[in-house]
Amino acid sequence: MTSRTSTLSLLAANIIIPIAILIFASGFFPYKPFLPGLAQYEALEYGPPPEAPFNKVVFMVVDALRSDFVYSKNSGFLFTQSLISNGDAIPFTAHATSPTITMPRIKAITTGSTPSFLDLILNFAESDTSSTLATQDTWLAQMKAKGTGKMIMYGDDTWLKLFPDTFDRADGTSSFFVSDFTEVDNNVTRHVPEELRNDDWNTMVLHYLGLDHIGHKTGPRGPNMIPKQHEMDGIVKSIYEAMTNKEHLQSTLLVLCGDHGMNDAGNHGGSAPGETSPALVFVSPKLRSINSGHRAPAPFEEDFQYYSTVEQSDIAPTLGSLLGFPAPRNNLGAMIPDFLPFWPKKSDQVQILLRNARQILGVVTAAFPSFEAATPATDCRDLSSNIDQLSCQWKIVTESQPKLEDDDLAIDKWLQITTKWLQEARDIMSSTASNYDVRKLATGQVVSTLALLLGVAAAFPTLASSFKESTPILLISLLYGIMMFASSYVEEEQHFWYWATSAWLVLLWIKCTRKQTRNNIVLAASSILILIVARLARRWNQTGQKWAGEPDIARTFFSEHRLTLWTLVGFTYLWNLQFLAARAFHRFPQMAAAGISTALVTAALTFKLAFTHEDSPELMAGIAKYMADSEAGAGASLIGRARLALVAIGIAMVYTIGSGFGNEKRPNPTMRTVHDLLTLFFITQSRATNIPLILLFEIQFYLLNDLDLNLIEISTTSLLLQYMSFFAFGGSNAISSVDLSSAYNGVSGYNVLAVGILTFASNWTGPIYWTSATTIMLLRLRQTRVAGKEKNVNLLHQHLALLNVFVTSSLVFVMAACTILRTHLFIWTVFSPKYLYSMAWSLGQHLGVNVGLGSLLYWLGTMYQ
Repeated sequence: MTSRTSTLSLLAANIIIPIAILIFASGFFPYKPFLPGLAQYEALEYGPPPEAPFNKVVFMVVDALRSDFVYSKNSGFLFTQSLISNGDAIPFTAHATSPTITMPRIKAITTGSTPSFLDLILNFAESDTSSTLATQDTWLAQMKAKGTGKMIMYGDDTWLKLFPDTFDRADGTSSFFVSDFTEVDNNVTRHVPEELRNDDWNTMVLHYLGLDHIGHKTGPRGPNMIPKQHEMDGIVKSIYEAMTNKEHLQSTLLVLCGDHGMNDAGNHGGSAPGETSPALVFVSPKLRSINSGHRAPAPFEEDFQYYSTVEQSDIAPTLGSLLGFPAPRNNLGAMIPDFLPFWPKKSDQVQILLRNARQILGVVTAAFPSFEAATPATDCRDLSSNIDQLSCQWKIVTESQPKLEDDDLAIDKWLQITTKWLQEARDIMSSTASNYDVRKLATGQVVSTLALLLGVAAAFPTLASSFKESTPILLISLLYGIMMFASSYVEEEQHFWYWATSAWLVLLWIKCTRKQTRNNIVLAASSILILIVARLARRWNQTGQKWAGEPDIARTFFSEHRLTLWTLVGFTYLWNLQFLAARAFHRFPQMAAAGISTALVTAALTFKLAFTHEDSPELMAGIAKYMADSEAGAGASLIGRARLALVAIGIAMVYTIGSGFGNEKRPNPTMRTVHDLLTLFFITQSRATNIPLILLFEIQFYLLNDLDLNLIEISTTSLLLQYMSFFAFGGSNAISSVDLSSAYNGVSGYNVLAVGILTFASNWTGPIYWTSATTIMLLRLRQTRVAGKEKNVNLLHQHLALLNVFVTSSLVFVMAACTILRTHLFIWTVFSPKYLYSMAWSLGQHLGVNVGLGSLLYWLGTMYQ
């Protein structure tokens, strides 16, 4: 195959990758259709709708309020527990389906339906308005339609985006500045006393973010967690006291709930028990008439299932009955039966459940038009499909529907049957496979397979000439692909890369020993040190699902040995400084170049100290704490410091690239300086506890670059270290591991491009670092081959072709797994997030970084040579 044909094949393969991804995603993540308009009460033989016991609602969301935070003996919600004990509150655990992030959970709570998985992506786009619920029926829309009072909201501005023009008074706060524990909640609480005195509203939504931010920063057992729980409990107490003392609040219902929970690491987004088990408490003195109280605090529950468990979608129809409006049209939730005793007349209870059942029937028949035409059976369990069984059970519900003159025993039996049908209909419709477009799924796989074939064609000259050398990277591609069909392996993918990297580094040691290009003792020492660094990286951040909260270096060791942390951080900055001082700004006198380098690194260091002082003050110690405290009074803002550091790095980068085109040929020093400046940027975008990991990678790169690796060895090493470093930095295939702490460095407001780049850079720091390091190794190899008078030294093309084979093959396997397992229990909790990560790896890391940034750096290097 000619070089031109191979190049065209590689170009075509890379162009096709995003096309395949978008086609498959459009079939895999379609927006679910919804029934338009507001629900209306239909006339029933039982008379008008039952009178509602409440006319106002205070809906208090405490972000990430895991069930044990309220119900366990270690809880700070002592007043709330007293209400649960005396019967003024009814507690539940509200199951939150994955993805456990705010926007889809609010949609579930307000519409009673199951949100689209694409809301996971839209949750991160603060400027997004395409996911608005302005045209959908929700319990908020129903309360507004009642016209009995104004709608008010204070807290997370997600509500304002989802419900534009809904609230009459509102004050929103951003949910992404996760280092703020106090002001973000004080901004909500300051409005509460005045609103409790007002009598012009019927709905007050409060959404507190501080507890969630504490979880992200210090985990569920952090030092700020219990004080924050006491603070939230105090809000409950003030609202409850107002409900008992103020006449206009006598018929007010307080609902305290979490939108989701958190795992042992303090994150959320996945499907771990802690993430899917938020608390749900209904509070009112009126509840004492139907409720004798529950034991509080409750006994410890390892799975976080305290008291009765309901679905979050059950909130919407339950509020409808308690506040006097029909369940939203797209609701899948079932009325919580614990509240039926509010209506002593059996006919009222029948009416409530019948209206709920007929509303859900409308959703079921819209999804399955042949539902009511299903053939009846003597035993519904004999039918093969869940929908047929549900249809059979519906016929029983309708045929046994009680009449006004029926006795209580017959009515109670019907209430039990209908409640069971409601819950089964909810579970079936919520878990029913999405309306996949199978044609698009198949087309996406065909296009990705074409990309794979083109990638293989592009890499064929390299593979054919060195097939034995290429066996490891081909084996990695095959084993990785097979692994995608097992949910446990997807959840714990990091172990594959840790073991594969260790095995490859040992194999490299053996291969280099056979080459006999270096002293065996020196080679052995270098290889052992490289392996030690890899082993340390494995223990840096515990990730995955099963061991996410286990002890590790970044969270556990450094929290107990803070001076060690800052010593290593200092060494990392000094390592970077000494390389910059020695190689950068070569047109300046040596002393001036050293001074510029020192100023540059100092700007980055002072920002990181100030950021950590605000973000994680519990980590500060020794001279780092002294410097941060001294700088705190200087008056410079974090945004200003970040901008100074980032702009200085940018100016230095532009100068370095431009000066490299001068008469003086400095190829290696110039590109090494570019790498050093990129490394300083990566340090700036990393958490303080991960900064020493970059020092370890620098040591590893320094040693690997001295091993005289060939092209295939460089490509294989680059692939393995890119993936290994991603997991070492704390990444995983769970949405909960996305780190937003550095997403706003230097950004004063939401900017989709800036925040997107900074978020990607902070989460893919390791892989981007190794792309830059790989370019240095490729340029060194090219220089060696050029010196040896070799022709057609197109190393970048061969390197990218090998990486393309892995990327396209992994896409083919992931798409196949998502298609074949689309009815799997874990499709939305494991395989769908994995597909999103595959998109990020393919579009962001492969095309954006390896192909885009890597090609640019390689081209610059060839210009200097």
